[in-house]
Amino acid sequence: MDATALWQRYQKWLYFHEGLGLYLDVSRMRFDDAFVESLQSKFEKAFADMTQLEKGAIANPDEDRMVGHYWLRNPDLAPTPELTQEIVNVVEQIEVFAEKVHTGAIHPPKAPRFTDIISIGIGGSALGPQFVAEALSPDFPPLAIHFIDNTDPAGIDRILTQLRNRLSSTLVLVTSKSGGTPEPRNGMIEVKKAYAGQNLDFSQYAIAITMSGSKLDKIGESEGWLASFPMYDWVGGRTSEMSTVGLVPAALQGIDIRGMLEGAKEMDDATRISDLKRNPAALLALSWYFAGNGKGEKDMVVLPYKDSLLLFSRYLQQLVMESLGKEKDLDGNVVHQGIAVYGNKGSTDQHAYVQQLRDGVSNFFATFIEVLQDRRNSSPEIEDGITSGDYLSGFLQGTRQALYENHRDSITVTIPQVNSRTVGAIIALYDRAVGLYASLVNINAYHQPGVEAGKKAAADILDLQKQVIGVLKAENTSLSLEELAQKANASDKIESIYKIVRHLHANQRSVLLDGNLRELNNLKVSWKS
Repeated sequence: MDATALWQRYQKWLYFHEGLGLYLDVSRMRFDDAFVESLQSKFEKAFADMTQLEKGAIANPDEDRMVGHYWLRNPDLAPTPELTQEIVNVVEQIEVFAEKVHTGAIHPPKAPRFTDIISIGIGGSALGPQFVAEALSPDFPPLAIHFIDNTDPAGIDRILTQLRNRLSSTLVLVTSKSGGTPEPRNGMIEVKKAYAGQNLDFSQYAIAITMSGSKLDKIGESEGWLASFPMYDWVGGRTSEMSTVGLVPAALQGIDIRGMLEGAKEMDDATRISDLKRNPAALLALSWYFAGNGKGEKDMVVLPYKDSLLLFSRYLQQLVMESLGKEKDLDGNVVHQGIAVYGNKGSTDQHAYVQQLRDGVSNFFATFIEVLQDRRNSSPEIEDGITSGDYLSGFLQGTRQALYENHRDSITVTIPQVNSRTVGAIIALYDRAVGLYASLVNINAYHQPGVEAGKKAAADILDLQKQVIGVLKAENTSLSLEELAQKANASDKIESIYKIVRHLHANQRSVLLDGNLRELNNLKVSWKS
């Protein structure tokens, strides 16, 4: 396509939201008018499905729950007046609490102010808050935030070591819908022990973000924790950033949570429009469908050209892959749907993988995230008439062009600056795009049976470990792996048993291994009393 035709196509497919200053350019996706027309009936159904979702239709059959994260940014949409009022009240409670922490009206027993936050959570309870903290936290926040988002002992140690001299002024957020998810539970127990090790009363530092009546809620209530904020069964983890999950840590860091909610609401309004060209989420869904032939045949490479948006691709990994990665469609057919997401920031990581993007396997489409404002103040010139920001913009445009010239498609999302409203808006934009795309390919975006299967398999391994330890203690002699498996009634799990004893041995957990580690058939396992 020549330059004139490309310019005309750009004008035809460029979306602009005046209130948010947001542009969406899908002109470098090579669909034609016939392709768009062929999806018209699918989009009509998708728009209808989204309307029913917002009205409170059951969208997660596994848990018999509604999906109402859209109500968080527009409480008037909630299905009952009581729920509307509760959503409004919770945001006000968050703001009041954060203000009291900032002024010292709420303070730790041994310090005039809280200085830091340890945020303990997993999945959506970590990825959204981490992305927002990186994007929006002030240079000198009233409280600096630190995340424990895994059950990795060394990772937990690193955070606790960094804060060892400020633990007495560090607030702890424990986020878990049920209170039974292993990773946040483990983090809570370890942090609790660290506070006890400094003779600090953990309850005077701890905040629960959980569902009413959950295990965590009961712990917080019985121990007299500092505060508790509610989670809702109708908000999934990957869409929870506008709930207490994201708003509490954001408010404590001094981030404008009203701005985030307003930006998301404004984008939600735009993505309810049933005209494809006037709906940016529909344009994204259209592009994704085209790129992967409606089957996820190409990966989504996300390239934000702004340091503060570094974690956006990581945030989108969960939102897109957990929502769309499904074995079966709504009719029970095996379809193996999904879109793989990866990426990192431009222009830094152009040096890592743009060579393959341009010249290697054509198994992806790119998404560029462009920010028009270089910095808050004016920029010095690096060359005559050229600034560092000009280089960044040039690298983005040049990469987009180089990819297109070699038949690699791309989308560009442009925002005027990184602020609370625009971050709220792009979160909402991708929320809706995922929902619309799921309808196009006839899957449920709001359940995650594969995640639950992984959790069950992990629990089975830990149960097996308890059996193995019980056998070793009872036998009080060396056993081969085969003998150990047989006595544990798990002869079909010998590989798992080997990995269990190897891990216990490496961590000096009373398991002894005798023999050549290359010859597993001759390995002997025993328990050191």
